[in-house]
Amino acid sequence: MIQSILQYSFMQNALMAAIVASLICGIIGTIIVEKQLVSMSGGIAHASFGGIGLGYLLGIEPIIGGLIVATSASLAVGQIQRRTKTKADTVVSMMWSAGMAAGILFIALTPGYPPDMTSYLFGDILTVNDTYLSIMIGLALIMIVVVALLYNYFKLYLFDEEYAKILKINVVVIETILYMMIAFSIVVLIKVVGIILALALLTIPTASAKLFSVTLSRIMVYATFFGMVYSLSGLTISYYLNIPSGASIILVSITFYAILAGVRKIMPVRDQV
Repeated sequence: MIQSILQYSFMQNALMAAIVASLICGIIGTIIVEKQLVSMSGGIAHASFGGIGLGYLLGIEPIIGGLIVATSASLAVGQIQRRTKTKADTVVSMMWSAGMAAGILFIALTPGYPPDMTSYLFGDILTVNDTYLSIMIGLALIMIVVVALLYNYFKLYLFDEEYAKILKINVVVIETILYMMIAFSIVVLIKVVGIILALALLTIPTASAKLFSVTLSRIMVYATFFGMVYSLSGLTISYYLNIPSGASIILVSITFYAILAGVRKIMPVRDQV
């Protein structure tokens, strides 16, 4: 079975993309869930659609446009929160709507036949090419190195931000780096499960991991493992049943989570170390 899948280059790229995406979901997804930034991540994901549309309009790689706009949107959210009294959910909802509206407008203004945006909205991991895979791996390596170097700072920021300020840790810098990595994560996931489903893949593996651990580092490791199982299982099912890969991955993830939640009820308590 494995050999029949790997004989195609597009499946090799898809499998590699699934593994890279799982690493990101395990690490950044854990931080997003623990810091309760799920809603903000959704806003950034939808804002990136404006950049993808702009990429088509300008004739550049759409994912580059998505990366630029997603990063800009994430930094803007942080700035607006700090400089005004506007609540985060209000800012996020505006980014969400503006990004989708801008994307639709840019695509409508693009000369020639309108591009098919289905793979960007709902994902199609089978269309990941060498260029996109290189971008995914590059962004993933950057995020892994950053989290490894700043792990203790992130941990303190997540669980006791006020104490971090007392220790003279520049929380604004840590927050800015985190928001940028969220934007990078969204870009990595766009081709895997799409803009609309990206949040699910960022949160379900972490939710699964939290059933069995309360330790940040272990949650990241478990979430990465679960992400790989979900992504590879969903990809394999979509290949053999000829169904959309993004939807398959998410439905498999939810099914596995439901099973794990049931198993968790009859297992000993989670580790506390």
